[in-house]
Amino acid sequence: MSQLPKLSFGKLATPKSGTAVVFAGEDLAFGELSAEFVNGVTGGIERAAKVAGFKGKKGSHLDLIAPAGLEVDRLIVVGIGSAADMDQNGWTKLGGTVMAALKSAKAEQASIVFEPATVVEALSHKASAFALGIKLAAYNFDTYKTKAPVEDDADKGKDKPVKIDIAIEDAKAAKKAWEADAAISDGVCLARDLVNEPANMLGPVEFAKKAAQLEKLGVEVEILGEKEMKKLKMNALLGVAQGSVRPAQLAIMRWNGGKKDDKPLAFVGKGVVFDTGGISIKPGAGMDEMKGDMGGAATVTGLMHALAGRKAKVNAVGVIGLVENMPDGNAQRPGDIVTAMSGTTIEILNTDAEGRLVLADALWYTQERFKPALMIDLATLTGAVIIALGNHNAGLFTNNDGIAEQLTAAGQSTEELVWRLPLSKDYDKLIDTPNADVKNIGGRSAGSITAAQFLQRFVNDVPWAHLDIAGTAMGAPKTEINTGWASGFGVRLLDRFVADNYEG
Repeated sequence: MSQLPKLSFGKLATPKSGTAVVFAGEDLAFGELSAEFVNGVTGGIERAAKVAGFKGKKGSHLDLIAPAGLEVDRLIVVGIGSAADMDQNGWTKLGGTVMAALKSAKAEQASIVFEPATVVEALSHKASAFALGIKLAAYNFDTYKTKAPVEDDADKGKDKPVKIDIAIEDAKAAKKAWEADAAISDGVCLARDLVNEPANMLGPVEFAKKAAQLEKLGVEVEILGEKEMKKLKMNALLGVAQGSVRPAQLAIMRWNGGKKDDKPLAFVGKGVVFDTGGISIKPGAGMDEMKGDMGGAATVTGLMHALAGRKAKVNAVGVIGLVENMPDGNAQRPGDIVTAMSGTTIEILNTDAEGRLVLADALWYTQERFKPALMIDLATLTGAVIIALGNHNAGLFTNNDGIAEQLTAAGQSTEELVWRLPLSKDYDKLIDTPNADVKNIGGRSAGSITAAQFLQRFVNDVPWAHLDIAGTAMGAPKTEINTGWASGFGVRLLDRFVADNYEG
């Protein structure tokens, strides 16, 4: 990925060089220091604003190059509307707006005067949320872009990350708040990186090694290979992998930040590093995007990074099933019957309905081994959920109303939205088969629901939720804080879910 900005927090002071950023409320209301600063503009800021039609509307900005009367090279005035009405997420999105303006200006150094005109409670936390938006908006996956040779001295250093100092009255408190948000941003960027990586570079083994790198944050990581999974009789997961020359892996990540005897929260991710559909092969158009079919596993890994990075006071376990679904002579066929770890027999009617097979064994293993307080699985599971909800909401299925309410609230707080869809025994009938205990598809009707009904058979009575993120993990609409293909959806959602409900 591209170099992310170097962020720092300093005492409130007048910018002296580079690019200066100040906030303006409605009718050009400035904070005390900002007002004194912009008054130095020869000709007056009001005149420039009038010509540009700038009135301080939230998300708008006024850009002055080499402003006469000031020492800085550039002055960007950012509209915030009414600062009193801005919540944490509003400041995060505004950080994205500022980062876009700095990118456009090709700024190398920027001083941001974080001084809204209106008195704002918890200002340090809002400054941290603002910095979170800056970092997420700066993300750009360009790992495999070759750099053009430097032609002259004037081009040297252009690829350096922008240095951004956020000047705020209580810099110490802002730095403290940023410790947590920085960890969350790292988790989101990690999830985005994993989804963006091409499948020839990120197979099951390589993904498992990425998960193992969380050990440096204090996460306990265990990797099971095919030999160990065969002993556990994970034939549903292994059946998906048998058409690929790349061996399946099961990565288990444990963060023990809570009380010793507290049951862990469990997060389970589908990690199909590439999905051809197997023998039920997909159409060629758009198949390249199936490098992102491990979006659920990416989110779980990013979440574990975030929880460990901010030293969350909770016990959490992340389990990701990592496979590649390929159509060779050893691949499973439509009509095959496999026996899952639970003992459930599954008739494979479509090898492209493979994610639920991976999750069936991963969920059963998780609930049997860790006896968690709850389980949440994430998967780019069905195209049907995109037909139902588009790219703005993830599908939420759960056997627990309390979890549904908590996830919905966390989604509204972070704007990583979820929408609850039904589960019932009536839908269960659609995946009954005379040949086995269950079949892996239920037909065209209610496709995302029957997939969730299938998963529910492998959770026993554990409080559980399934998030179908097929429409939100990749290819989602661009926002102020996500301008790329992979969004990292779910890291911020689940981190907030944990922080608001399960930490002391």
